Amino acid sequence: MTSASAAVAALKTLDVDAVVIGTAAGDEGPVPLGGTAELDAALGGRLARVLADVGATGRAGDVVRFATLGAIAAGSVVAVGVGPATSGEPDLEALRRAAGTASRALAGAARVATTLALAGGAATPESVRAVAEGTLLGAYSFDSFRTTSAKGRLAPVEQAVVLVDEAGLDAATGVVEHAATVADAVRLVRDLVNTPPGHLPPARLAEIAEQEAAAAGLLVEVLDEKELADGGYGGLLGVGQGSTNPSRLVRLEWPGTEGADAGVTLALVGKGITFDSGGLSLKPPASMEWMKTDMAGAASVLAAMVAVARLRVPARIVGWMACAENMPSGTAIRPGDVITLRGGTRVEVLNTDAEGRLVLGDALVRASEEQPAMVIDIATLTGAQIVALGQRTTGLLGRDEAVEAVAAAAKTTGEAVWPMPMPPELRKGLDSTVADLANVPTNGSRDGGMLVAAHFLAAFVPDGIPWAHLDIAGPSWNGGEPYGHTPKAGTGALVRTLVQLAEDRADA
Repeated sequence: MTSASAAVAALKTLDVDAVVIGTAAGDEGPVPLGGTAELDAALGGRLARVLADVGATGRAGDVVRFATLGAIAAGSVVAVGVGPATSGEPDLEALRRAAGTASRALAGAARVATTLALAGGAATPESVRAVAEGTLLGAYSFDSFRTTSAKGRLAPVEQAVVLVDEAGLDAATGVVEHAATVADAVRLVRDLVNTPPGHLPPARLAEIAEQEAAAAGLLVEVLDEKELADGGYGGLLGVGQGSTNPSRLVRLEWPGTEGADAGVTLALVGKGITFDSGGLSLKPPASMEWMKTDMAGAASVLAAMVAVARLRVPARIVGWMACAENMPSGTAIRPGDVITLRGGTRVEVLNTDAEGRLVLGDALVRASEEQPAMVIDIATLTGAQIVALGQRTTGLLGRDEAVEAVAAAAKTTGEAVWPMPMPPELRKGLDSTVADLANVPTNGSRDGGMLVAAHFLAAFVPDGIPWAHLDIAGPSWNGGEPYGHTPKAGTGALVRTLVQLAEDRADA
């Protein structure tokens, strides 16, 4: 696992395998960014010329590597682009992505140093955080199920040194430690999402949650199928009744540091469908191939809670993981069945592939019973999110106060979210003729599917509680090539935003 530290050091004599520098795209070619003056001097003032000669452009995602030939102690320099040259500070997410790109390009190196935090001329806590996070996130790999095929694969960078100026060193040390904690949380989600579903049934996911909670100092409670039945959790039981792997509901609590308010400052609720076949409303085979990601919401809640505990956020925060496996069998829930969720609401299940909202309904009711100051749920909920916003932008819906809080946290972390409306006319389609509510529109309409799903969830959170819903169906999984600090497969999307939200709420 890659480690990171902050340091003030002379670039010329620094004992590392490679040095990472930032470049921007100027009108006349690549422009070296801050932190490169010493390298330029060592190259006889020809750094810009060298960059141009090796084909650097400075455009975002551009990365080139050249040998130093003894000009400095490091054997090579990796120049990574951040985008168009500007007169102000580089965009923080551009720095984060550039750091991730460089980290991936340097796989196999033991120790590297990066000047990216100095790209704007001086290191700031914000630039150090972005560069440390990007470097650590870009160094991710998942090899748990590889055997001989792992031979020959380059290992991630072992140590990364974020170079800063003397004035910023004290602050930078704590910032890098914070970044490492958050990056570890993202790594946990990626590992869980990438784990084959046969190795991660609901009970195993709950067991991992218990282990992680114990290590981080969280309080944990797990409800098994008998306790779910006694508690009236018809959504979790109904979705899971077609599987041989019974459902679980996990409650995680960080009580806060000494003196924290006794009330729950924030409740986080995650969808944990460990595999989604669609149930009797069976998915096409190609749509099932990546359905091990359908527990990304619950994994995100677990990881965020672990990070909150390790960062000792001074507020009481509670997380909920609604875990089930959605499978077809002779005992599976049928289209047209009516189930009773926690709290007594009866739901007509018209489509068994709209199961995530059923388990979330149970968990949202239970979370709301503790009267938290704010509730946020996160789920790989709808294909409509991908149609509307694509693979990289999370849909954000809910009530104004919570939506604004999540949007502000996402802006800080650089994660892409987009507030979406909840048109009131779409709610009517969920009226059932035989129950209190249907889980999909009774007329079969697919219009505004992400928005309709949010209307369903809203029915399980009392009006007086600020609530927001994050649909990460696309962002939770990268089926294409790696980019920036994002790997192929599980991404860990929005974990950083959840942690930031918890910190923001504690400071409010």
